[in-house]
Amino acid sequence: MQRILILMSDTGGGHRASAQALKAGFDELYPERFTINIIDFITDYLPWPFNQMPKAYPFLSNDAPWLWKILYGGQTHSLSTGLAQISRLMVGAVERAIAEHRPDLIISVHPLMQLVSMLAMARRPQRIPFVTVVTDLTTAHPLWFHPDVDAVYVASENTRALAIKAGVAPERIHLLGLPIRPAFARSPRPKVDLRAELGMAPGLPAVLLIGGGEGIGPVEAIAAACNVSLSQGGKPAGQIVVVCGRNKTLQERLAARDWAVPVRINGFVDNMADWMTACDCIVTKAGPGTIAEALICGLPIVLSGFIPGQEEGNVPYVVDNHVGVYVEAPTEIAATVARWFGPERDHLRMMAAQAQAMGHPYATFDIVKSIVNLIAA
Repeated sequence: MQRILILMSDTGGGHRASAQALKAGFDELYPERFTINIIDFITDYLPWPFNQMPKAYPFLSNDAPWLWKILYGGQTHSLSTGLAQISRLMVGAVERAIAEHRPDLIISVHPLMQLVSMLAMARRPQRIPFVTVVTDLTTAHPLWFHPDVDAVYVASENTRALAIKAGVAPERIHLLGLPIRPAFARSPRPKVDLRAELGMAPGLPAVLLIGGGEGIGPVEAIAAACNVSLSQGGKPAGQIVVVCGRNKTLQERLAARDWAVPVRINGFVDNMADWMTACDCIVTKAGPGTIAEALICGLPIVLSGFIPGQEEGNVPYVVDNHVGVYVEAPTEIAATVARWFGPERDHLRMMAAQAQAMGHPYATFDIVKSIVNLIAA
């Protein structure tokens, strides 16, 4: 069997989810042909203090976004020189990972893996094919792109333009969408069947509230505001579905509340495609993977926030393409949902159709097939 090594790290951006989606795509399309290994290169192969970076990311992105924006956007000569010097020090870690896994091809789904990997390749007598799958939707840091990689996979024209600007040959750039879980490529089941299976009210429009895998952000405040806005007039005008991820405290607090409308409170779920298909709109921060999944399911989007830097460009992507809005205040989010479920229902249906037209349900499979063609070439 041929061996593929996927380099990622848990520093946000859905890197692990993208890696797992690609592995699932290889396993489904080419069973018994490839052995796929996913490694957290920063945590497992870099020395201290560099291996502590993933632990710092949640604080930087959620509690100190101003500092994250400085670090993310810092493209001064001194910063670039510093990163190049650090990368040269880390070449040995790449060589150790290669020696351990002996890959026939390497896939990077993280912006910090390109430079150090290419430095390692330059020292090898025989080059290993290396491809980059960019997990950002529209805004991508220059570190994602290196002109010596064999292929770069991007999800938008804007990201493609950034790759060309960084020196990647146009023929090596493939615009195929974001790698998302293969479940989103399945034909959706009828909404009425899904709602019955998931314990939802059959006839009420549903808003899906999510806070990512860790259940962060003002999810509770938004849910409480939607409970008020959807219960005006004496009877429910909609229902609420909340996915709390691994945030058990949030899940317990929401479960203890009194609700005026039907509510489903979930922890971490592994059937997100079903929940999205069963709902009529979604409230989320501007994470690229969630946006890509929502588009496939035809879900109009309310963006409630973004991480400075890599998620900023996702806001105009949603708003300018008329598939959603950007609203931060929980009461205004709730008022928007109530309008969509009431007097603006036709507008909701138009946004849903536009969202579905923009979705790339087969992106993961298309990326995997392209990579396999590269190996065979």
